[in-house]
Amino acid sequence: MTGVGIDGIEIHTGKLRLDLPETFAPAMGDSPEKYTKGLGLHASSFPDTYEDIVTMGANAAHRLMRRKGLEPDDIGRIDVATESAFDHSKPVSTYIAGCLEDVFEGDFHHANKGERKFACVAGTQSIDDAYNWIRADRHRGRAALVITTDTALYARDDPGEATQGAGAVAMVIDEDPDLVELSTEQGYGSADETDFLKPQQQFPSVDGKRSVNVYLARMREALVDYQRVGGTIHAEDFRLGPFHTPFPGMVRKAALLAYRHITRDTDIEDELAAEIGRQPRSEAFDDDETYREALSEYTDALKETERYRSWYDRTIDPTLDISRRVGNWYTCSVHVARVSGLKSLAEDGEDAAGKRLLVGSYGSGAQAEIHVETIQENWREEIDALNIDEQLADRYELTFAEYEDVHDAHNHDEDAAVEEFTTPDSEFAFDGWGRMGERKYRFVE
Repeated sequence: MTGVGIDGIEIHTGKLRLDLPETFAPAMGDSPEKYTKGLGLHASSFPDTYEDIVTMGANAAHRLMRRKGLEPDDIGRIDVATESAFDHSKPVSTYIAGCLEDVFEGDFHHANKGERKFACVAGTQSIDDAYNWIRADRHRGRAALVITTDTALYARDDPGEATQGAGAVAMVIDEDPDLVELSTEQGYGSADETDFLKPQQQFPSVDGKRSVNVYLARMREALVDYQRVGGTIHAEDFRLGPFHTPFPGMVRKAALLAYRHITRDTDIEDELAAEIGRQPRSEAFDDDETYREALSEYTDALKETERYRSWYDRTIDPTLDISRRVGNWYTCSVHVARVSGLKSLAEDGEDAAGKRLLVGSYGSGAQAEIHVETIQENWREEIDALNIDEQLADRYELTFAEYEDVHDAHNHDEDAAVEEFTTPDSEFAFDGWGRMGERKYRFVE
């Protein structure tokens, strides 16, 4: 049976950069370490005034299709995952398809188009949909184009303001993939939670502490559920662990709890017992509170062991590099983490073909998904083709006053006329409003 997975991938980052320790922290009266050490963030990407979720998604998809030699007839479905949509009826995929039809011969008139919404996990759900569509042999030999695109803005002075970001990731899902093959098994953790929501509003309402706890709880449920179908997970089975990364500090928490879970009743727990004891078992305690205290003490000790630190540095830390420099991109987050980790392996010259990734996706509201991906033979060519380093280096550096202007420009409740900071070049750009209030776009040569 032919494998199905991600055949190619491209990233597009917003054109503007906000330095968190040097620019944002002083203006907010905070220490730089609050962001660099606490959140694990150094900078955020923002869209210029001519950029939005359509232009970013279309630009990533355009580069990807050109590089892979694809034409519209090769694409049988276009799915866009976003939580920044501006229309409750017309999906963003139609706007992006319209943009692409301006630069390719042919059209997408016979491609199924849709839009997925489940906070940040929607991108992974779109990949699952494409996988199932191909496996069901409904694709007629065509590939799927999955695009995640978001402008993750918070209200000014909101605690989440420092985690903002904007960008897009485009992926081709196809048979015999060049980058990673997807596993047939998934694990889910889902519950009706109110930790993050946007009820008819642009900026989210967030319960930060609860959101972290819900994230960790759902991830653990998904991991347990995956083991029911995928079998026992061993810490050394996976080369990388790309997780949903709203900010790296949250992944540090998730990785530690995941490691504790997957090392329970293993040789690793046995080897660590002489140093920090064995993991507490609930049946050994008279009440739940005492058990949880003991488990917390064990977890703190586990974090300081050389065995855990070595695993984290090898498996998790490489997936966080790009996130540190761009902030949270919502639906794109775990897909940026995947690229970041693979990019690190390529730069180190590692022969990673055949090695596996344990991928943890999450969306507030809330749902987590765990699945496994296997790195394919042509993975390095796909990663080497990315120009994300050039994009990051070319971003315009915002002053704090300019950041305030940009935030107002993208605030739907503000009528702010802000001049563009950069000049579009060989890319799609916002081109004003149509007769029914629709957004219009053009390709700038």
